[in-house]
Amino acid sequence: MSVLVVGLSHRSAPVPVLEKTAVSGDDLVKLLHAVHESPHVAEAVIVSTCNRVEVYAVVDKFHGGVSAVSELLALHSSVPLDVLAEHLYVHYEERAVQHAFAVACGLESMVVGEGQILGQLRAALRLAQAEGTIGSVLHDVVQQALRVGKRAHHETGIDKAGASLVGVGLDVAAAHLGPLSGVRALVVGAGAMSGLAVATLGRAGAREIVVANRTRAKAERLAASVDVPARAIDLDALDGALAAADLVVSCTGASGLVLTVEQLTACGVGADGRRRFLLDLALPRDVEEAAGDLPGVELAGLERLRDAEEAARAIGPEAVEAARRIVADEVAAFLGAARAAAVAPTVVALRAKAAEVVETELARLAGRLPELDERARREIAQTVRRVTDKLLHAPTVKVKELAAAPGGDTYAAALRELFDLDPKAPEAVARVDLAAEETAATGDRPWSKNDTGGTSP
Repeated sequence: MSVLVVGLSHRSAPVPVLEKTAVSGDDLVKLLHAVHESPHVAEAVIVSTCNRVEVYAVVDKFHGGVSAVSELLALHSSVPLDVLAEHLYVHYEERAVQHAFAVACGLESMVVGEGQILGQLRAALRLAQAEGTIGSVLHDVVQQALRVGKRAHHETGIDKAGASLVGVGLDVAAAHLGPLSGVRALVVGAGAMSGLAVATLGRAGAREIVVANRTRAKAERLAASVDVPARAIDLDALDGALAAADLVVSCTGASGLVLTVEQLTACGVGADGRRRFLLDLALPRDVEEAAGDLPGVELAGLERLRDAEEAARAIGPEAVEAARRIVADEVAAFLGAARAAAVAPTVVALRAKAAEVVETELARLAGRLPELDERARREIAQTVRRVTDKLLHAPTVKVKELAAAPGGDTYAAALRELFDLDPKAPEAVARVDLAAEETAATGDRPWSKNDTGGTSP
């Protein structure tokens, strides 16, 4: 069983393709189960954000796993597989782990260094746990990725290398409207991105913030979180807020358009001579693309914000490089520990076989020399066991050290061959260890897959 990543992001696919593959809510749960139940897949986690959809899976066959996941993504998005395949990337085993760690650090984000991805990874982990599609392998990979991401943000200052996507979008808005202090803002949606927008606008001193959301209570909580005048409205009261707003930020999980040209013109947008800025951070998009053609209206969506990635790199190249070094070090340490752990069942099986041989020979000695008293028997038994332990100590310690290096699994195989171990013995030890861990619910079982690098289609 090995870790596989199949996905697409702002780097590999245009926004129209990302819009079609975007998945959330019940559709996300259905796709998660479909992947988990497909042939060759034992575990599954899906990371779905405004600029990426990635399936993390534990598979028994590389090609079978890639085919199964790719076909399901194509089926879900209604994008023909041959078209979708042009935009998919694939990472396997070591590179899958490396990719997960880099994603957690914000190195693969549209705005390099943004910290929102950590929350999105946690959400993906929680969903997989709730739906029962994750096991010890992916649990360890994602948990370690979260730890690596926290370390990179804490130690490198990569947060300063790139603001959040919301911050970049509002900077673009300010370039069109002027300073955001004093603007009337309408925020549509009440999720994480909307929360960031409300907080940022509050700090900027917006004249008024109106939050519109399907669930009124969430909108009210956001409106109450800032010190500037703010209020909540229902989505069916959008028209009045649109007419008054200078800045509209929309980021909902709707599958269709939330703001259309017809609705905007009916509210007087484009006909009253006012300058307005529409910031669409949703995927699929919330705002009809033609809205940007209305007089005085500027529209910015995810496609326009793509250039922010290179800008962020230019701001903090040292921090980005430091984060990459952390990822490289953490990947090496993680895989080394995993390979060392992988040899442990073989070492345990070897010691168990040695103990069995010792006990057999001691029983045979007792039969041959029945006149030995109990004290002599104990001394002989202790001596034989000490000799066996000393003979096994150096090779078993050494094989664990060697196993931590790339290709270390060959040492475990050599040990099994040299000592003629039953191939099923290490597997039995591993099953016992796993059962014990599941009972204890520690979730700390290390990843134990071979290091064979990565590949791409």
